[in-house]
Amino acid sequence: MGAKQSRACCRDKGPRGMVLLRGRQPFSSWDDSLLSGKDPRALLKRGMRHVSFSLVTKGMTDVPDFLWSLSEVQKLNLSHNQLRALPPDVGKLSRLVVLNLCGNRLRSLPREISLLKCLKVLFVNMNCLTELPAELSACRSLEVLSLSHNCLSQLPASFADLSRLRKLNLSNNYFAHIPVCVFALKELDFLHVGSNRLENIAESIQCLASLQIFIAESNNIHSFPRSLCLLTSLELLNLNNNDIQTLPDELYLLWRLGRIAWNPMDKGLHISHNPLSKPLPELVEGGLEMLFSYLKDKKHN
Repeated sequence: MGAKQSRACCRDKGPRGMVLLRGRQPFSSWDDSLLSGKDPRALLKRGMRHVSFSLVTKGMTDVPDFLWSLSEVQKLNLSHNQLRALPPDVGKLSRLVVLNLCGNRLRSLPREISLLKCLKVLFVNMNCLTELPAELSACRSLEVLSLSHNCLSQLPASFADLSRLRKLNLSNNYFAHIPVCVFALKELDFLHVGSNRLENIAESIQCLASLQIFIAESNNIHSFPRSLCLLTSLELLNLNNNDIQTLPDELYLLWRLGRIAWNPMDKGLHISHNPLSKPLPELVEGGLEMLFSYLKDKKHN
């Protein structure tokens, strides 16, 4: 059971065709077409709240140098390209609030990412990350971090300093356990650790008192920890496709779950495709109220 992902990165491409423009540094041919002799700032989009810049699905293997001079950019989207590395110059974009690097070939992030003190949202899902810089913990404004579909097996201990983090996606990686630093993130209300190599959930999960959504589907988890029942703010708990045989008597404390859920998008308790011992399968079929009633009576008898 667990994640069996194929994350092979594409091979490097050959040299790019270059066009030398008078009064400017060398750009690739697609850069020249993009700029058309204009000031790069003409490409900025100025919305009500943020100044944004997007280079999505351009087939880039490198980030164009002109980007680092656009210091006013607050939202930057470089997703779905062929980027192998993010230059240290990213630290020059000190006003960045949202950075989207989804769907590239990044194996690491530069230490200079620590200079992005305003960064609140970072998407680095669907890359080839094998590690993360400890310096990322200096982005103390970070609230949303997606690292899904990479090759990660651990996080730096310094991640415990991301005290404002509310949503963390670690799904589809190689984690054998939930990193200890995660349990220090007291503001987390969303945690996704599905499709990893987890065999248990540490008792320390009870430290995440603000958690409303916890997804740990498609692992090899053998038991449902009682400490999970102390997270009374939970509205969605997904433990589908694991190896759970019994449920704790205290499960009825999770009254906000509301129902047994079958649709992956629904709130509630997701517990299907586990080898539950009798009579639990029949009780689950009967609904959450029946299951809770049985467990409550069992506890008090």
